[in-house]
Amino acid sequence: MFEPWQGVLLHQCRIAHIATIAANGEPQTLPSCFAVVDRMIAIAIDEKPKGPARDLARLRNIQRDPRVTVLVDHYDDSDWEQLAWVRVHGTAETLDRGGEWPEAIAALRAKYAQYEAMSLESLPMIRIEPLRVVSWRWRASD
Repeated sequence: MFEPWQGVLLHQCRIAHIATIAANGEPQTLPSCFAVVDRMIAIAIDEKPKGPARDLARLRNIQRDPRVTVLVDHYDDSDWEQLAWVRVHGTAETLDRGGEWPEAIAALRAKYAQYEAMSLESLPMIRIEPLRVVSWRWRASD
């Protein structure tokens, strides 16, 4: 599904922005930690102090309408030839417990050291199946 350069960008980027559709039809976009696992995108609901982990707007939005968009980008102020972005349109599902997808937990912990100390197995996780990928980069080839 991903071209090689898109996969590299997805692997290297630390933050993705996920957009869900609110009940009033407006997009709601949030920064998120993420990992790509078996062509799927995993987003953990972690232990940051933001209220009950199972009552987040993004989870309610996905439950009501599973269409999501995930955007990652690379910006270099000193070298615009490095500019690139990948936008993934897909459908999301919420797993009740991250432990239902152990490969995703391993990938997230490998990417983010902070997740080592968190109980991701017992918290919800978002799994996104890409349906369409749109991208752009300054350089046409590597």
